[in-house]
Amino acid sequence: MTPALARTYLAWLVAIVATAGSLYFSEVRLFVPCPLCWWQRVFMYPLVALLAVAVFSRDERVWRYSLPLSVVGLFTAWYHYLIQRVPELAPPAVCRGGVPCTVQYIDWLGFVTIPFLAGVAFALITLLLGWNALAAVRSARRRAG
Repeated sequence: MTPALARTYLAWLVAIVATAGSLYFSEVRLFVPCPLCWWQRVFMYPLVALLAVAVFSRDERVWRYSLPLSVVGLFTAWYHYLIQRVPELAPPAVCRGGVPCTVQYIDWLGFVTIPFLAGVAFALITLLLGWNALAAVRSARRRAG
């Protein structure tokens, strides 16, 4: 297994754990997801399938189509965490229907909330896939020059 494929495999495991955690909170603990939680799911859930296909087909270029999902998911999670911590920053139109995005179902150690967990998962995936992208660019430059 190449280092890039190993990093892709680790990113896939992170995506699986994050997706399982998301489903646990909503289906077992019965926490109703807010609109920003749903957007984070939109960016995380496809990563499980995309990274699985990449691992099993040994596609080391999966970063090209998975990295954008993880980066946008990361910024969504960061924004969600920010408005949980400083609710005054939340525009009223973002989270009107259902559960407000400022609701904190969990607050472990005084700072760990569900968007924080999602942000950590997206950050790890972004780091791993970004490392693959950087390695691919360096490799292409060495071959070209």
